[in-house]
Amino acid sequence: MADIINSTISESSETPLHPYYPLGVVIVNYAAKTLSTQEILAIGNMHLDVFTTLWFVLCGFIHLGLEGYFALHARDIASRSAVLAQLWKEYSLSDSRYLTADTFVVCMETVTAVFWGPLSFAIAWCIATEHPLRHPLQSIVSLGQLYGDVLYYGTCTIDFIEFGREYSRPELAYFWGYYVFLNAFWIVIPLCLVVSSARETSRAFAIVKGSLKAEKTK
Repeated sequence: MADIINSTISESSETPLHPYYPLGVVIVNYAAKTLSTQEILAIGNMHLDVFTTLWFVLCGFIHLGLEGYFALHARDIASRSAVLAQLWKEYSLSDSRYLTADTFVVCMETVTAVFWGPLSFAIAWCIATEHPLRHPLQSIVSLGQLYGDVLYYGTCTIDFIEFGREYSRPELAYFWGYYVFLNAFWIVIPLCLVVSSARETSRAFAIVKGSLKAEKTK
């Protein structure tokens, strides 16, 4: 009887109740996970698609509505008092070029409104319907957003370094809050989406090439 008890104790001490290190560490009220790694990743990807869909819907409204308004009224927005004009006047505290009809800003915002706005809604639809055009369009729009934002930061930086021009008020909230923080979303998120689409496209081509090779060897 004592041998059986000792054997049971030995087995329980050698076999941890959970897979976490150090082996035997006490985890109070531990309940083992019921989902496999693949299932957890699949759920994560589903949530990521929801986030991406919402991102492009948001982009569509901002590009078409807010930036579209600026593109239409860039020449006289300083004299307007509509709500959207007031929003641009507030943002212009961080970049006065929006009130002086700067050529670069007008061109960039017009391209963004005309092309990236409608295509953002199209991408959201493609994600929801699992359309095969999702990743080609996502790559185009995300790269366009990224390129436009890099140029936006770049032109301001060069103007400051070369000519000493400052378009933002000195308060931290305007430069770091409006100019840096708000625009950084269109650097970080599009970059992640470009990488994601490149991986998915590469994997799709690899699968097609693999199937073609398999057919040739039959």
